[in-house]
Amino acid sequence: MRVSVLDTSPIVAGSTAREALQRTVDLAELADELGYHRYWLPEHHSMRGVASAAPAVAAARVADATPRIRVGAGGVLLLNHPPLVVAEQFGMLAAFHPGRIDLGLGRALGGPQRVADALNPGPAESFPARIKELLTYFSDSDQPLRATPAQGNVPGIWLLGSSTASAHLAAELGLPYAFAYHLRPAEATAATRIYRENFRPGHTPEPSIVVSVAVVAAATEERAEWLARSIRAKALSRSRGERILLPRPEDATVDPAIGPGPVLAGAPAALRNSLRSVIADTGADELMITTPIHDHAERKRSYALVREISDTLPSRD
Repeated sequence: MRVSVLDTSPIVAGSTAREALQRTVDLAELADELGYHRYWLPEHHSMRGVASAAPAVAAARVADATPRIRVGAGGVLLLNHPPLVVAEQFGMLAAFHPGRIDLGLGRALGGPQRVADALNPGPAESFPARIKELLTYFSDSDQPLRATPAQGNVPGIWLLGSSTASAHLAAELGLPYAFAYHLRPAEATAATRIYRENFRPGHTPEPSIVVSVAVVAAATEERAEWLARSIRAKALSRSRGERILLPRPEDATVDPAIGPGPVLAGAPAALRNSLRSVIADTGADELMITTPIHDHAERKRSYALVREISDTLPSRD
């Protein structure tokens, strides 16, 4: 089973945005060495705990630092940008790094309501039309408005989502589909089924599904649960209307009554079974791992452990 990385460049308690971005490059270099397939960076705005705000900029830095792994946006939030500019940016990236660039497209704004006030995004209903416009810039058709660097430099284009609505749209447009299981696991089975059943060949001839999963891996169950205290505490604070940076495990306040949530935490044997269940439920062709751990060294060890078990996971290839 192919495994990939989704990295928000988290600004954890006691760190800065600069440190978070430097850790992103370091983690990307490790992911490349370990044999991860792709490395995606999202677009978020006005979030004090997330440094990844400009995925085209981050992707350029990561692609320069790595020789092999695919790199891209997970994703560009298209309502915030003119499709022409996005095509030019990612056409240039694909020209600099042929065969290695991905462009994931999302509908959300990437932040709280004040983000919309600052960015003045297009209306939500314009999202399908913006995707179709974007795709024309990567085609060879003769048109008066051209994204010149996009001609002949086409990234892998994906539709991102966490609902059945996004699944219908990806199927209609014939695009590969990336589902955010780490955000809405309860929707995953229905959305991926709808996508496969309704897929019509378009930008790609066959359906393809990436499922993003939050995973905390460690040598023992106890250690994994200890490390996962950080993200469980952050989720608890969010449910209370509070926003905190990812805390150290020893500083984390958790509520056992809330349950484990969408994070899969455990030792390799247990995680193997959990990830097999995700694959069985969604028909995923690829898993994209996001790992919310405070300590950078522990985070890197978690990705190494996941990569070790990935070859034992069922594959559709």
